[in-house]
Amino acid sequence: MTQGQLTGSRIRERRIDLGLRQADLAERAGISGSYLNLIEHNRRRIAGRLLNDIARLLDIDAALLTGTTETTQVGQLRNVAAEHPAAGAEVRRAEEFAGRFPGWSRVILSQATRIEALESRVSALTDRLAHDPQLANSLHEVLSAATAIRSTASILAGGDPIDADWQARFHRNIHDDSQRLAESSRRLVAFLDNSSDQNATGPLSPVDEVEAWLAARSYHVAELEDGGSAADVVDAAPMSGPLRALLRPLLDRYAEDAARLPLEAFVTAAEDADYDPALLCDRTGAPPEVVLRRLATLPSGSHPDLGLAICDASGALTLLKPVEGVEIPRGGGACPLWPIFAALSQQGRAIRTVVALPGEPARRFLCHAIAYQKAPPRFNKPPATEAVMLLRPWSQATNAPPEPVGIGCRICPRGDCASRREPSLVGGAGAAA
Repeated sequence: MTQGQLTGSRIRERRIDLGLRQADLAERAGISGSYLNLIEHNRRRIAGRLLNDIARLLDIDAALLTGTTETTQVGQLRNVAAEHPAAGAEVRRAEEFAGRFPGWSRVILSQATRIEALESRVSALTDRLAHDPQLANSLHEVLSAATAIRSTASILAGGDPIDADWQARFHRNIHDDSQRLAESSRRLVAFLDNSSDQNATGPLSPVDEVEAWLAARSYHVAELEDGGSAADVVDAAPMSGPLRALLRPLLDRYAEDAARLPLEAFVTAAEDADYDPALLCDRTGAPPEVVLRRLATLPSGSHPDLGLAICDASGALTLLKPVEGVEIPRGGGACPLWPIFAALSQQGRAIRTVVALPGEPARRFLCHAIAYQKAPPRFNKPPATEAVMLLRPWSQATNAPPEPVGIGCRICPRGDCASRREPSLVGGAGAAA
């Protein structure tokens, strides 16, 4: 059945929900009971004034009766069913289900969206636990302190006579190591508590804390736009010395980019070019990486929502400005099909491509990426390679189909991906891309 052919079924369901008899509704609508019976059994089409009259009598929008608002919902239901083939959902009847039970359809899709978000968070947290330097350092400190205490205690419990001065020294060592163990354990517990709380707003690592500071400013540092000093901004930041050491090179480069492409002129150029990095490179003469970073620091509110990812030569993300609809995991958990990783193997080549994430409807992003040397080459020194990628939500039609990408293998349902490193946890890895 088509959407229009289900109108009668929707009228019947609505009438029954309201407790109306068929004859009563027919009388109020000015038609015979037998004609309404044919309509409700989808044997007669209904439109125009009669449709509007019946919708008014049933106190419902006519568009809900005709199903014109359900096309996307039906596609989403079919996608959910495809991700759970073992459930045996009647995919062919998705249209009928959405028409007869629109509320339940919305509940199912809402739950599917929440499950996808939770799986994405589990993947991101699992990746953090596997690769986060703060966790590794905390575990090393705990093990180191526990080993030192055990070694000292074994000497004291050995039974051999020990000089009083040495006993006092050993006792001080145990005391000091115990305090160090307690502090390391406290930091580790705080980290794990924060990681396990899905509502936690605190950062999970030093890099997260630096990015949280940038996110609070929407990645736009007004002081540096006005010619301010990166050192002064860092000194005023409410964070510890090690964190300031992470923030300083980011702001130094921000200041260099701002000096090369002053904000007022760059905003005008960006608006005229519809934020197209290729056009901006031609018109400003700036390298692609500078243009991409500069676009990501435009003030929020009056410009498109643009995300930014920067990684080093190993592929580890060193900076991530998220964009709604996608979260790229750090470390080795990210999908290798993102253009930023392709750029690493093609240094100096500017890449422009539209990518699509799994799902229905698929979320599409226009990506610009390039890899470059962040420092001049030196003899007998490895190149300091870095790659940058700008992401922009994209709904425009393209000549070529979008490139399939994912968030990470653990939660990606694509079953025919040659780059898959591990099985998916969501049970849909057999689905077609």
